[in-house]
Amino acid sequence: MALYDTDEEIERVILVGVELNPKDDVEMSLNELSELAKTAGAVTVGKMIQPRDYFHPATYIGKGKLDELRAYIAETDATGIICDDELSPAQLRNLEDELNTKVMDRTMVILDIFASRATTSEGKIQVEMAQLKYRSTRLSGLGTSLSRLGGGIGTRGPGEKKIETDRRLIRDRITKLSRDLDEIKSHREVQRSKRDNTSTPVAAIVGYTNAGKSTLLNKLTKANVLSEDKLFATLDPTTRELELLNKEKVLLTDTVGFIRKLPHHLIEAFRSTLEEAKYADIIVHVVDASNEDYERHMQTVYETLEELEVKDKKIITLINKVDKFEEAPVIKDVKANYCINYSNKAGIGEEEFLKALEEIIMESRVYIERTFAYSEAGKIQQIREFGQLLEEEYVQDGIKVKAYVPREIEGRL
Repeated sequence: MALYDTDEEIERVILVGVELNPKDDVEMSLNELSELAKTAGAVTVGKMIQPRDYFHPATYIGKGKLDELRAYIAETDATGIICDDELSPAQLRNLEDELNTKVMDRTMVILDIFASRATTSEGKIQVEMAQLKYRSTRLSGLGTSLSRLGGGIGTRGPGEKKIETDRRLIRDRITKLSRDLDEIKSHREVQRSKRDNTSTPVAAIVGYTNAGKSTLLNKLTKANVLSEDKLFATLDPTTRELELLNKEKVLLTDTVGFIRKLPHHLIEAFRSTLEEAKYADIIVHVVDASNEDYERHMQTVYETLEELEVKDKKIITLINKVDKFEEAPVIKDVKANYCINYSNKAGIGEEEFLKALEEIIMESRVYIERTFAYSEAGKIQQIREFGQLLEEEYVQDGIKVKAYVPREIEGRL
């Protein structure tokens, strides 16, 4: 009996970018796109960049470059191309007609990675929602290519395996998913409300994808969150309690990694997740110092935070992975209140980071000196749990206390 190899064929792709501005580092962007393609299961066999004043409205790149790309595909035996920008339906259709090969864009690849990473019901709903919204606007542009989208990058999804081409079915599915997301959002708001009532400060860990956010959470809280040297290794936010050096407690929340040109549909679908940063008291910004494009990564993070309306937060920036240098790099973040050289692996900067968290938390505390009647002893427990008890003395009138407490619970004491 004959045996057949059922391994999925690895796609061979050529990356295509357009340089609109000489200041844009398109080469660096294509390097990142190559990492995205690798994460999605493809191998990059070539790159092509065309300087232009504008994207060609019909084919993204110009006619001369299109002829060159057609020859390049034949030469490298590529099975598809990935464009570094989001393509319009017309561009997608025209490129497939001209090149007779699979055409994808950066958004497709990122959505595909998110689909493969989604493990919780919330993550799956969010990804499917983003995919459907993206594809619903491109049904007319995909044309005959739908018959070729049976496997490989851009076709995976945690929801329905085969997207119906009927717009009404997609619209109905989006409506249902929107209701599901509204329920998730309500549940998340209830969780946040409970956290607010405890007065335990919350620090949201943000940063470019693969900067070391999950590793930081694991190191400090033993959270056992998946931590790999891959883009978007984790999608679902994880919150864990961290005890500081002064015995104060803070909730650390990991968030999904940011990336340049993060698809708008993903930001919308993951808004309730990403907004963990909006409702946090402190932002912990993790920067991968070993990545030569770290400055642009920092800019992308702040642009995304601005889009999410994250304002007026205390920021601690951790310049991570400094153990990779013989001499620690001098990297400044003018938007941060604290900028600390850090290494998850070598334990550099950990104590300084914990002290920075303490200082920020203490700024929101109120100092009290008060004597509580013995019948009010339960309030002392509140101080222990949510504040910092400095002195406790049992006198005739009751319990004499010196402490720092959150402003929110001062009125309840």
